[in-house]
Amino acid sequence: MTDFPQYEILALRYAVNERQVATHNFIDGDDHDRLMPLDYYMWVIRSGDRAFLVDTGFDAEAAAQRGRRLLATPQQLLGKIGLAPSDISDVIITHLHYDHAGNRDLFGGARFHIQDREMAYATGRCMCHASLRSPFDGRDVAAMVGRVFSGHVCFHDGSATLAPGVELHRVGGHTDGLQVVRVWTRRGWVVLASDASHFYANMNEGRSFPVVYNLGDMYEGHSTCFRLADAPQNVIPGHDPLVIKYYPALRPELEGMIIRLDADPV
Repeated sequence: MTDFPQYEILALRYAVNERQVATHNFIDGDDHDRLMPLDYYMWVIRSGDRAFLVDTGFDAEAAAQRGRRLLATPQQLLGKIGLAPSDISDVIITHLHYDHAGNRDLFGGARFHIQDREMAYATGRCMCHASLRSPFDGRDVAAMVGRVFSGHVCFHDGSATLAPGVELHRVGGHTDGLQVVRVWTRRGWVVLASDASHFYANMNEGRSFPVVYNLGDMYEGHSTCFRLADAPQNVIPGHDPLVIKYYPALRPELEGMIIRLDADPV
């Protein structure tokens, strides 16, 4: 046991891609001709008056450009849990893909936490290759550079502790600097894997999502997530609709919108 505060973890479901098919979710394809949609989440970690936001989602413009259906804005979702964007003092960016680092005009007063290698990756020679840069929005990357020059970015190299019970761990794979978040809760250590594994099936079956920078790091990242968590079910994938089926809503009227990941699976 630890003396850390027990954090509440809320998954905020803000968008969906209902047209995704299974063969697009595995690097080796899939034998089943079926829809396998993606959900898009942001996460709030809070205890007392301390709240961390993990990733910032994307806005209506990006949704239209990418063919995604936006369900709610960050302002709307945060408002349902009694927060405003101005209440967020720390934002953890797991990686800089468009669906995790958008809404660049929000959270102007926050401190952003990102891996050294992610910023180097998103601004370096790898972005000369269309297949590697396509999941990024250059405007979001440029906004992060602007935050560096305004003194609002804290860089990390590997593992770091942001507060007792909130840790960052670089795993790479999907992007070079992707980081996962380890959180102490009432059910022990929970790992927000973000895109270290889009779906439960990616990590449970050892089948990578096809958008990947380093395949070896991707598979090692799965192992790292399981090692950091207190139980296999405590590793939360980044885009799986099963998450909203496995975990309870914060309140009944928020079913399918805001769920508690610190609670036991249902």
